[in-house]
Amino acid sequence: MKKSMVAALTAAMVMGAVSTTFAAANPFSDVPAGHWAYDAVSQLAQDGIVDGYGDQTFQGDKNITRYEMAQMVAKAMAKANSGAKVSGADKAALDKLAAEFSDELNNLGVRVANLEKNADKVAWHGTAEYTFNHYINKDSKEDVFDSRNNLLLRLLPDAEVNQNWHVKARLDANTKLDEDSSANAEDNGNVALKRVWAEGHYGQMRYMAGKYEFPDPDTITDTVLSGVEVGYLPAQGWNAQVGAGRFNLGDHYTSTKDTAADTQYLHVGYNQGKFSAAGAYYHLGADHMDNYFQAGSYAKGTTDDANIWTGKGSYQFDKNWGLKGFYAENTEADYYQKAGSVELNYKGSQLQNAGTYGVWVAYRHFGRNAFVSSPWDVINLDRNGEKGWELGGNFVPFKNTIVTLRYGDGEYLDTGKDVHNMFGRVNFLF
Repeated sequence: MKKSMVAALTAAMVMGAVSTTFAAANPFSDVPAGHWAYDAVSQLAQDGIVDGYGDQTFQGDKNITRYEMAQMVAKAMAKANSGAKVSGADKAALDKLAAEFSDELNNLGVRVANLEKNADKVAWHGTAEYTFNHYINKDSKEDVFDSRNNLLLRLLPDAEVNQNWHVKARLDANTKLDEDSSANAEDNGNVALKRVWAEGHYGQMRYMAGKYEFPDPDTITDTVLSGVEVGYLPAQGWNAQVGAGRFNLGDHYTSTKDTAADTQYLHVGYNQGKFSAAGAYYHLGADHMDNYFQAGSYAKGTTDDANIWTGKGSYQFDKNWGLKGFYAENTEADYYQKAGSVELNYKGSQLQNAGTYGVWVAYRHFGRNAFVSSPWDVINLDRNGEKGWELGGNFVPFKNTIVTLRYGDGEYLDTGKDVHNMFGRVNFLF
């Protein structure tokens, strides 16, 4: 009896010591499926920072423990500290992993300096940016000049609900330097809630509900809708997103101020190493849809629909050269219904690495009716659209600051008149 009591007390003391040692984080608990750390380590493995990935790391669908994850992070940190070349994006991912698994790393004897695990439930990121646009067109007998200056503060809060769900948002405050703020109080200096949505991750599945960004914001849909989306989004291989909701046409054109379009979309993509491709279908249905696009060019005018098909792809030839492009068509429009772009890139700026830069040259043809909303700056959608050449570049003068310059030499699709557009932007990201 006494022996059994002594054994029980001894076991309790041992367990107490163990629980004290690992009170901050249990190294024998699994990193849950869908945790961002898996994708981060996967990317580090592809870049050669983590060794052994694919052989002994995740073993198929088997979760690994926090202790095993910390071991991989420790090896990656050692490799980075030994002088191995690490990109800014990889360094940021490694720092984030080190902060997340700092307790386990400390138990391994790896000191994590100048990092704090985020104990707060809300993380804030954002940008402060200055944008300059200068347009020269020959729509009259003489050149017409139009310059615009804008300051923007954008805040991106991310609130953790639990290990699977987050609530995210975007708040914008614009100041148009060329206009009297009192005359344009609605959109000059005021803070506007542009997006807010709940986002859940379970394994490779993502679920979103609220006011969030369309797929393809880099081509034809640089805007938001209110709805729901289900996505299958592995880091490599096939992926898909399907969603439905309502799109407020009045966010872009006052002639459709009180009109919202029923919206459905399907987006399917494929990523493998240096190659990526995607195709999508977008349907918008609302009364007087031709007023949102271009009245007079939407000549199938009895329809209140827009059906837009798009495809895009990119290939990275080596660490310096890459090629990308897209094509889109609105099958409900008779005119200005097609859009496309081909772009050749050399190098690329990295926010974490001062002195890095990238340049590109592109040919773009943008018919207005092929777009839900355009992200483009110097070959854009003025009038019924434009076509022409773009030359651009970006540069990181110091960490988390990027300067972008673009020049467009083109013409209007409807009149053929020349346009020469210039664009400059400075972003301070935090």
